[in-house]
Amino acid sequence: MARFGDALKTGADLVNAAERAVLDALEQVDGPADLVCFFVCGADPDEVTLAGGRVMELAGDAVTLGCSSTGVIGGGRGVEGQGAVSVWCASLPGVEITPFRLDTIIEEDHLAVVGMREPGPRDRAAVLLTNPYEFPTQAFVRESTEALGGLPLVGGMADGMRGEESVRLFCEGEVAENGAIGILVGGENVLGAVVSQGCRPVGPAMTVTKAEGNLLLELAGVSAYEKLEELVEDLSEEDRVLAEQGLHVGIAMDEYADAHEQGDFLIRTLAGADPELGALTIGDMVEIGQTVRFQVRDAGTADEDLARRLTDFGAQHSVGAGLLFSCNGRGSSFFPHADHDVLAVHRVLGAGSVAGFFAAGEIGPVGGVNHVHGFTACLLAFG
Repeated sequence: MARFGDALKTGADLVNAAERAVLDALEQVDGPADLVCFFVCGADPDEVTLAGGRVMELAGDAVTLGCSSTGVIGGGRGVEGQGAVSVWCASLPGVEITPFRLDTIIEEDHLAVVGMREPGPRDRAAVLLTNPYEFPTQAFVRESTEALGGLPLVGGMADGMRGEESVRLFCEGEVAENGAIGILVGGENVLGAVVSQGCRPVGPAMTVTKAEGNLLLELAGVSAYEKLEELVEDLSEEDRVLAEQGLHVGIAMDEYADAHEQGDFLIRTLAGADPELGALTIGDMVEIGQTVRFQVRDAGTADEDLARRLTDFGAQHSVGAGLLFSCNGRGSSFFPHADHDVLAVHRVLGAGSVAGFFAAGEIGPVGGVNHVHGFTACLLAFG
């Protein structure tokens, strides 16, 4: 009995593409679908809105969830920067699906997020789609692990081909331009998440000896900037080229590990360097005593990391389908083609229906803690 279906359709007429995609995906499922997720890429925000609305009209009684993007994934391929609609359908007997819509309100001197449902005892994960231009995604995700009792969040930041003005979120027949949307999913057929950050460590692991917020000031008692200069001088020619294209900092997830190797870090972008201060700016808060290690990224490393993580997951689970959230920097500008991540999921896990979108930031758990990532592939797998 087929429980999942997915389809990706392209065309200048985005509403027509949406109709063809949803009907094709629904036709693959035996019986009515319980959940329809969809992702829309188009140049005209109004047409994106109409296309999303058409998917929801044709979804029947299924819970619907979707967003705009600059590229979509489905039908075994990825499509970037052109009119396209991807639809993923699932018949999920025994799985509980609880939609939610998040907004922000001002409480005294800070913003508060309202609308999150409290997870039930059977909930295994949540899918979260956000408007990154005005919803505090980083702060919400950072607090979510403790607030939601360790529930994994998987998803991504929506975007549009015209930036902020073109972001659309779709949930349960409604269209929103702000906030965040999502679903809680519970039951044995919700298998869990795979997160591939795809970086390779270079140089030694070092202890943070001075830091302020997201500024690394000292590493192993020496100016962080000096440590960076030492690293670059010692790199091979190949790694130096990669470092010039974009260097990253890995923050160790387990301070008590005997060694900190590939896969042991939360990867963050090295956003800036100040030789006068001797400081490095990274894309997260760092604390004294944490272990960090510089990282480089290339297509080969990213390919190997994704395959290894999928293989490890597949050794423990029989995967039938998945929702895939890949960074918009992992498409054809990074790999030989935009289909890389979805084809890897099909090849390694044998998953029949996989769909998602190229996100402006991906959401997934690392080391049991929810994080917002960049250049990452995050998969929510279903049995």
